[in-house]
Amino acid sequence: MPLKTRQQVREEFASRGLAYSDWAKQRGYSPTLVCMIVNDNEGAPQRKCLRGESHNIAVELGLKQGTVSQQIVRPRIQLAAA
Repeated sequence: MPLKTRQQVREEFASRGLAYSDWAKQRGYSPTLVCMIVNDNEGAPQRKCLRGESHNIAVELGLKQGTVSQQIVRPRIQLAAA
């Protein structure tokens, strides 16, 4: 499967009417990190997406080839009712 550019990913999200934060939450990723990766500079990205959560996001978005490494399950914080 050919790799996508960040612009193609943005257009795909727009055409589906899908928010980055919804996509991220469905997969257990940080919404902020997903936005940073998708909106990064294509020619000289600040996030190289070499390992960890950044790598997994880039692979799932189709920005790079690879395998999604084991997902880290983050505990959900419950606020105590006052």
